[in-house]
Amino acid sequence: MFEEYFSNREFEEEGDFLPMLSMDGEEDFKLQKPYPDMLPILALKNTVLFPGIVIPITVGRDKSIRAIQKAYETTRLIGVLSQRDLEVENPGAEDLYAVGCVAKVLKLLRMPDGTTTAILRGQSRFRLGDLVQDLPYMQGKVYILEHTAPKDQLEFEALISTILDLAKKIVELSPNIPSEAIAMLRSINEPDFLLNFIASNLAVKIEMKQFVLEIDDLREKAHFILREMNTQLQLLELKDQIEMKVRGDLEKQQRDYFLNQQLKTIQEELGHNPQEEEAESLVARAAKKKWPDNARDHFQRELGRLRRMNPQVAEYSMQMSYLELMLDLPWKEYTQDKFNLKKVRRVLDQDHFGLEKVKDRILEHLAVLHLKGDMKAPILCLVGPPGVGKTSLGRSIARALGRKFVRMSLGGLHDESEIRGHRKTYIGALPGRILQSLKRGGSGNPVFVLDEIDKVGRDFRGDPSSALLEVLDPEQNTTFYDNYLELEYDLSKVLFIATANSLSTIQPALLDRMEIIEISGYSLEEKIEIAKRHLVSEQLEEHGLKPEHAKFSSKVLKKLIQDYTRESGVRALSRQIGAVMRRIARDVAMEEPFDPNLQPGDLEKILGPAVFPFEIYQEAQAPGVAVGLAWTNVGGEILFVESSLSKGSGRMTLTGNLGEVMKESASTALSYIKAHCEELGIDQEKVEKSDIHIHIPEGAIPKDGPSAGVTMLTALTSLFTGKPVKPYIAMTGEITLRGKVLPVGGIKEKILAAKRAGMKEIILSKFNRKHVEEINPGYLGNLRFHYVDTMKEVIQHAV
Repeated sequence: MFEEYFSNREFEEEGDFLPMLSMDGEEDFKLQKPYPDMLPILALKNTVLFPGIVIPITVGRDKSIRAIQKAYETTRLIGVLSQRDLEVENPGAEDLYAVGCVAKVLKLLRMPDGTTTAILRGQSRFRLGDLVQDLPYMQGKVYILEHTAPKDQLEFEALISTILDLAKKIVELSPNIPSEAIAMLRSINEPDFLLNFIASNLAVKIEMKQFVLEIDDLREKAHFILREMNTQLQLLELKDQIEMKVRGDLEKQQRDYFLNQQLKTIQEELGHNPQEEEAESLVARAAKKKWPDNARDHFQRELGRLRRMNPQVAEYSMQMSYLELMLDLPWKEYTQDKFNLKKVRRVLDQDHFGLEKVKDRILEHLAVLHLKGDMKAPILCLVGPPGVGKTSLGRSIARALGRKFVRMSLGGLHDESEIRGHRKTYIGALPGRILQSLKRGGSGNPVFVLDEIDKVGRDFRGDPSSALLEVLDPEQNTTFYDNYLELEYDLSKVLFIATANSLSTIQPALLDRMEIIEISGYSLEEKIEIAKRHLVSEQLEEHGLKPEHAKFSSKVLKKLIQDYTRESGVRALSRQIGAVMRRIARDVAMEEPFDPNLQPGDLEKILGPAVFPFEIYQEAQAPGVAVGLAWTNVGGEILFVESSLSKGSGRMTLTGNLGEVMKESASTALSYIKAHCEELGIDQEKVEKSDIHIHIPEGAIPKDGPSAGVTMLTALTSLFTGKPVKPYIAMTGEITLRGKVLPVGGIKEKILAAKRAGMKEIILSKFNRKHVEEINPGYLGNLRFHYVDTMKEVIQHAV
C-alpha cells in the first residue's frame, strides 16, 4: 500500500505514476456539480480512477486523443472507464467495466517525444448507459452514482479511525513512504474522500479496485478496505521479521568473519597457520600410505583444491572430511592369513559344535589359497533358521584365519545409497556402509558378514539388493565404485559371508552370485552338547556365578530343551538357562541354602509347568486325524490334520489359514480318493453324499506348501474307512493325481521335530532317502523310516 507504481509499457493510457491527492480536490469533491448526460469516454488500462484522485496518463490511441481533446476544448469533463482485458487495443462497450469515474482534464501536454500527457482528477462515480458513438471517439450516456450514508454514524467514525491507525502502521513499516504521508492522511476531513484515496493506493489487483469503486454503501466499502489493509499489514510485519532475522544472521557472519580474520592475522604474526598445518599433516600421512597410483594422484589434486579454499566456507570442512576418508581407507593393507589348517579346524570346533559343511568349505578355501598363493575370495551364504549360529560363525572364521571381523546388518535396508554412498556435493553426504565398515575394520581383507540379506527392503527410494550385485560378484568387485569416494575400490580380497533365514525373498540374480550352504537345526543331542560346552559357562559368567554354583546334568538339559523350548537353534535354550541362573544368583546373594546339582524336578519349581508338553502328540487319535511334518523359517514343526464328515453333497471346507498350494493338495487328495474308492475300501456313495471339513489347528499362523499332501490323504482315508491312524507315526510328502509321492525339502528339520515330539515312525518319499543318510545316525535314535513311492504304500503303513 502507498508504494504502488505502475510500469510504463507504452500503452496509451499508462505512465509511471502514483495516484496523488489534489490540493483542492477535497473542496471540489464536496461541491458536486451537475454533469452533462453525454460525455466522451476514455478507456483506461492497468488502473482505476477514484473521485478526488489526480493521475497523469500518457495518451496514444487516436480515439483516446480525440476524446481528451474534445473534453479539454468543451467542458473539460470526460468519463473514465477501466478496461477488462489489457490486450484489447480497440475496446468496445463489452470490453469496459460499467462503473467508472467522471474526470476533469486539468492539463493537456505535448511531450518532446511526440506523445500526449493528460492530468486527470476524479470527480464523481457514474454508470455507463448506452454507448451512442464509437468514432471518431467513444461517447456515451452517463448516470451519476451517489454513496449510501451509513446508518450508524458512530460505528462508521470508529471504522475510519481504525483505518487511519492501520495506515499509520503501514507507513511506519514501509521504508519507501515518507513519514509526512501520515499528516497528509489526517488532513483529509471527508470520510468518503479518505476511503477513495486509500483504495486507489491499495496494492491489490485491478479487479479488486474496481469492486471497491462499485460499492455504494460507505460502511461496506470501509469494511472491505479495512480487511485488505489488515492483510497487507500482516504481510509487511512478516516481511519485517524476516528482514530482521536475515540482517541479524548477516551481522553475525560478518562479525565471525572479522574475528576470524583478526585471529588469522595474529597467528601469522606468531608464525602459526592452522590450515597449512592441517594440510601438512595430511601430506605426512599420505607419504606413509600404500595405495594405487590413481588414488595417489586423485588425493594430490583434491589436496590442492583444499589449499586454495577459504577455510571459512562450508566446502572446506567437506573437503577435509573427504581427504581424511581417503587416508583412513585400507587401500593395500592386508592381514596375514594363518595357514595352519589343523589349528584353524581346532578354533572352529572350539567355537561351534557341528556345522561340518561350513567348516569343510572354509578349510577347502584356505587349502587352495595356501597352494596357489592368491585367489578370489568365495561369497558364502549361510541359510538356516534363527539361533543356529550363522552370525557368530563369521566371527569364528575371522578368528581362525587371523583376519579382522566386520558385520553389517541389512535387515530393513531400503536405500541404495546405503551401499553405494551419496555424491559428496550433497549436504551431509557419506560414503556407503561397505566402505565405512572397511574403514572401521582397518583391513582390506576382513571377514565381512552381511547379516539378514533376505530382509533387504525395496521401494521407491531404490533397490539395495541390485547394488549388492556388484559387491558380491567376484568378477566385478575388484572395481567397486562408491559415489562418495568417486574412485574404484578393490573388494576382491574381502571374504563376504551372507546370512539368511530363507532364500525365497532373495533376488535370483543375487542368489546366483553366492555359494549356498544350508545350516540345519540342531538335534537334541547337539543342543545338549552346545549347552554343556558354551551356554552354561556363558550364562554363569553373565550372572556373576562360579562353576560350583550350578551344575547341569544331561537329564536336566534334556528336560529343559524338550519341555521349555521349541526351536531349531539355541537362543531360547540360552534364555531358559539364564532364567535358572537368575534364581541361583538370588539364592547366592541372599545367602539362602540351595543345591548346586540341579535335578529335572527343580525346573518346574523355577520355570513353572512345562510350556511344550509332548503328551498331545502321543495320544491315540480318532479316525480322520493324522500327524504331518512341516518346515518353517524357525525350523521343523509338528502339524495335525483333522477332518470330519456331515451329511451333504460332497462339498469340502478348508480352515486353518491355509495357502493356495495347501488347498490344492486337499483337492488332489479328495480327487484321488474318489477315483480309487474300491481299492481303498471306501463306500463311493458315502463320499458323494457327505460334506467334508478339513482343519489344521493354530489358525492364526499362515500355512502353505505341498508337503502336507500325504497327511491330508491319510486323514481322509482314515475318516472314510473309520480306521484311526497308527499312533507315533508322522509323514511328509507331496502327492499327485496318479497317487505318486514326491520328495519335499527341510527333511532334517522335520525329522528333528518328529524326534522331539516322540514319534517312532516317519513316512517319506523314496527320493528323500539321500537326505536322511546325510544325518548323523547317532541323532536318529530308534526312529524307523518308511520310504514310499505311491499313496497305496502310505495307506498300508499308516492306517
